[in-house]
Amino acid sequence: MNGGKFSFTLTKTCNAARLGEVNTSHGQFHTPAFMPVGTSGAVKAVTAEDLEECGAEIILGNTYHLYLRPGEKLVKEKGGLSKFTSWNKPMLTDSGGFQIFSMQDLSQTDDDGVNFRSHHDGSLHRFYPEKVIEIERDLGADIIMSFDQCVGYPAEYKDAERGVQRTFNWARKGLEHFNLLEEKNSTNIALFGIVQGSTYKELRKISAEQILSLNFPGYAIGGLAVGEPDRELEDILAFTIQYLPSDKPRYLMGMGYPEDILMAVSYGIDMFDCVLPTRNARTGMVFTSEGPMVFRNADCTEDDRPLDPNCDCRVCQRYSRSYIRHLYNQKEITALILASYHSSYFYQDLMRKIRSAIAHGTFAQFRAAFLSRYLRMK
Repeated sequence: MNGGKFSFTLTKTCNAARLGEVNTSHGQFHTPAFMPVGTSGAVKAVTAEDLEECGAEIILGNTYHLYLRPGEKLVKEKGGLSKFTSWNKPMLTDSGGFQIFSMQDLSQTDDDGVNFRSHHDGSLHRFYPEKVIEIERDLGADIIMSFDQCVGYPAEYKDAERGVQRTFNWARKGLEHFNLLEEKNSTNIALFGIVQGSTYKELRKISAEQILSLNFPGYAIGGLAVGEPDRELEDILAFTIQYLPSDKPRYLMGMGYPEDILMAVSYGIDMFDCVLPTRNARTGMVFTSEGPMVFRNADCTEDDRPLDPNCDCRVCQRYSRSYIRHLYNQKEITALILASYHSSYFYQDLMRKIRSAIAHGTFAQFRAAFLSRYLRMK
């Protein structure tokens, strides 16, 4: 289904939790939505067919990684990310800002942009707002993110303040350049703005007001889930979201634990992404309805149960913990494939149940019931 121009429709609320639909040129996705992270154009150990089977409606690609390899020009020549990757549904690309933040030993940031060295070969590169917009447009995702500066935790006030100002200046420059390019060649791509400010409420308010003044079609909260305590994270999220408009999608970047997703949905967040489901699966841990389960441990040696007894995914319907542990310990790639599929399914199933609970006006009850089992067994 081709959806055409970007739009967001809020269809129902349950207290602050929201049910919505986002329309893009590659079709529609329903919110709240969890986006599997396809770092280099693929979610590791999971095929596009697998993701469709799990129920994913939108995935994320990493601008930094795709820029370095295979390069945005090649992707553009191949018809954009959706055609290149055979993912015929909506896609979002981040701006590369978080990857550069996470590789600070390879980068140097100034008021105009970032110089960084490739983690592949040490070659020198520079990102600045206009260039990032050009890269993301060439990649051809349906939703692209403004270039921003994320700061770590804890951050000095002056560093967080500088990050907020740079994020605004870069968002403004990027948007101006995006609009010029769109006038020449309209793409139906939606450019989102990002609110920063670390854990300083005053800075979060300033950042939100600055970014909202640019009138983006959607907004993200960035710079959380970078090491701050859970209570502080929730406090800053609750404070920041009050400044985001209700008629546009709200995206909480990099948030991935099930309990955190449920918490954020309760405040009105619509979109999530995280590498946790598949990254943890590749290290021998999967997410289940009974809490995280480490299948590489010795207590799974003779365990004939599925990874999650309450899961109806094809892995849990066929394979035992004992067998998957054996494969993992033998370094068989099949173990990573099976575990990654299950965790991907678990996350999409969680989002389906969240959406159903909001639709029926029972989200608070669903959240309490889910957590009572999940956290008790964790």
